[in-house]
Amino acid sequence: MNYQTVDFSVDGRIANVTFNRPEIHNAFNGTVIEEMSDIFAKIKADDDIRVVLLTGRGKSFCAGADLNWMRGVIKQSFDENLAESNALADLFYSIYTCKRPVIGRINGAAIGGGTGFVAVCDIAIAARSAKFSFSEVKIGVVPACIGPYVVKKMGEGKARELFITGERMNGDRAYEVGLVNRVVDDDQLDAEVNNLVKSVLTSGPEAVAMAKRLVSEVPGMTPEQFKPFTAEMIARLRVSDEGQEGMDAFLNKRKPNWVTD
Repeated sequence: MNYQTVDFSVDGRIANVTFNRPEIHNAFNGTVIEEMSDIFAKIKADDDIRVVLLTGRGKSFCAGADLNWMRGVIKQSFDENLAESNALADLFYSIYTCKRPVIGRINGAAIGGGTGFVAVCDIAIAARSAKFSFSEVKIGVVPACIGPYVVKKMGEGKARELFITGERMNGDRAYEVGLVNRVVDDDQLDAEVNNLVKSVLTSGPEAVAMAKRLVSEVPGMTPEQFKPFTAEMIARLRVSDEGQEGMDAFLNKRKPNWVTD
């Protein structure tokens, strides 16, 4: 697929996904949703990929919905709006459930729906100058499709406050409320992201995938559900090829075979 709005490349074990509409601050539209969905389907099918890096080209990360796209949306029927909303909801879910860890390099503004792409990252690192806002209420709508992931990330209390106020936040404030995991000076962003990627690559790839599943699924379980679920998970990992290799490497003070550097 020849992508028009998103850059996608694979550098060894790292998949690079970059919003590429810098002239309009990487705002998304139906084409962006379609292309991002295709990209994450490709990532899902590629077992050689170990980590995904999501960022934006230029000065912004993703400034929300494209205004020209919104002009068309307001003229659509309920069914047409529902179809496009479902496509966006499916995209956020595919990123959130990606088998490989998704690291967000938040280089600039993430506004409205753009904050959703921050929230679905496993780890988001923001430049201190980046700007954030759940601005939907200012135009009479709500952060609906991104809501489940933002609430998971920040908690209900902070989400209530920020969904209602639409407060404009800088990187430090976004870190304070839990939207991003780390905030650094702008000139340290790339170094911090690169160090994180290197750290992730020393972890067992299947263990990382199971860790994501553990954190996602266990909070919604009852004790009767999570006790057998977690016991079976660790037992299966212990007898797996990766688990056997990792434990043997640890006991014999060597690097496991997934660490190639």
